[in-house]
Amino acid sequence: MKRTAFAMQLKPGVRDEYRKRHDEIWPELVSLLESAGIRDYGIYLDPRTDTLYASQKLTEHNTNASLPETEVMQRWWGYMADLMETNPDGSPVVCPLEEMFYMD
Repeated sequence: MKRTAFAMQLKPGVRDEYRKRHDEIWPELVSLLESAGIRDYGIYLDPRTDTLYASQKLTEHNTNASLPETEVMQRWWGYMADLMETNPDGSPVVCPLEEMFYMD
């Protein structure tokens, strides 16, 4: 499996709502992510900056790159857009992170 990580930015004052929406994540979104080969997915918050850090593992034959084309993903982005910095297409602004150390 390939490990990936990225950062995203919350808008001020929305931490609790962001957590609430993820606590109630749509089952169809979870199924979509799993079927795309995403495993061990976690999102962490730096409370000093409201920066989100996400990490995930991708299976060898993942279809992660095609997720933006799906109706469920586009709907989720629309649902979350009021909480995060987004691109013109509604996707979250993502900054890929470089792995500097890993211990299994």
